[in-house]
Amino acid sequence: MSRKVYVAGVGMIPFAKPGASGTYIEMGAEAVKLALKDAGLDYGLVQQAYAGYVYGDSTCGQAALYHVGMSGIPIFNVNNNCATGSSALFLARQAVESGAADCVLAFGFEQMQAGALKGHWDDRPRASTHMTQDLIDELTSDAVGVPGALVAFGGAGREHMQKYGTQLSTFAAIRAKASRHAANNPLALFRKVVTTEDVMNDKMMWPGVMTRLMACPPTCGGAAAIICSEEFARKHGLRTDVVILAQAQTTDRPVCFEARSMIEVVGFNMAQRAAAEVYEKSGVDPADIRVVELHDCFAHNELLTYEALGLCSVGGAEQFILDGQNTYGGQVVTNPSGGLLSKGHPLGATGLAQCYELTHQLRGTANARQVEGVNIALQHNLGLGGTCVVTLYGRN
Repeated sequence: MSRKVYVAGVGMIPFAKPGASGTYIEMGAEAVKLALKDAGLDYGLVQQAYAGYVYGDSTCGQAALYHVGMSGIPIFNVNNNCATGSSALFLARQAVESGAADCVLAFGFEQMQAGALKGHWDDRPRASTHMTQDLIDELTSDAVGVPGALVAFGGAGREHMQKYGTQLSTFAAIRAKASRHAANNPLALFRKVVTTEDVMNDKMMWPGVMTRLMACPPTCGGAAAIICSEEFARKHGLRTDVVILAQAQTTDRPVCFEARSMIEVVGFNMAQRAAAEVYEKSGVDPADIRVVELHDCFAHNELLTYEALGLCSVGGAEQFILDGQNTYGGQVVTNPSGGLLSKGHPLGATGLAQCYELTHQLRGTANARQVEGVNIALQHNLGLGGTCVVTLYGRN
């Protein structure tokens, strides 16, 4: 990186069920105000803003941000499916790193509808599936009446079960772990602790493949981060204790289709390449990472992501989980926030909510969620269609 890039402030509002939140304008504005307050920064000093959301009309970013201030700065609206928040963060980091700006705001929000994700245009192909739908239909032909996202990630999890003998109860254990972590997060949507047995006994959405509790809920919320250069931070007395050490963003390669693998369809190769690039740029070994916020939209994807990020060997994720290596007292605490499964998944806000959690982990201000001895923290945010953003933070 040409210039050091710091996370000077973060903000996040409590996540809520659809119908129980404020509007996207209210949520986005409040998250930004919290980030500015956390940084101790006046909005008039922000030079650019990147707004992330999926379900909204053009210039929703302006609509939300105008309730913070109308300073005339460039505002860019970002939509990259479930990786939207991290894509906004990537652009903000890139602007500061390159010298195009010294202080940039990245924020994300989502006012979602209840029920499974769905397209809102019925007169054109869906961008996230038009190249893969025939393959998905062929590889998951028994998933009749199952919602699309569940089919994709459930199919990938089933493939792992078939290849490596992974048990359905292992995915249930991931969801139970998420609930234990979320119990300590006042901003999480679901804070009730559930057991592996509770998850297994929940409604079966796809027989032998997934129960309802193994899927993240539709959620509304907002989160934001202030990104700045070292010079700007020193000049304005801002924090420099959290630095972005490396960041990578990838998109699909032909293997996504040619491998005829549901694991590849849901972005394994994207995540693997993004992680490898981050490790190479930073010189950090995945064995040295003690805390990760990763994209657990389904329990199945969390398991696959352990392997993609190099936290364990390919095929070794089940044993990694059964040995307790994915939680407090183990090798790496995954999703101390409760993750998407328990914290919730407002698409545009998710990547910035992950940034919020890891910033507090590195500051040592995560309270009951605090992971001991944290000097580096890894973030993984995935969007089918597709893109993956992996970010490595360090304590300065």
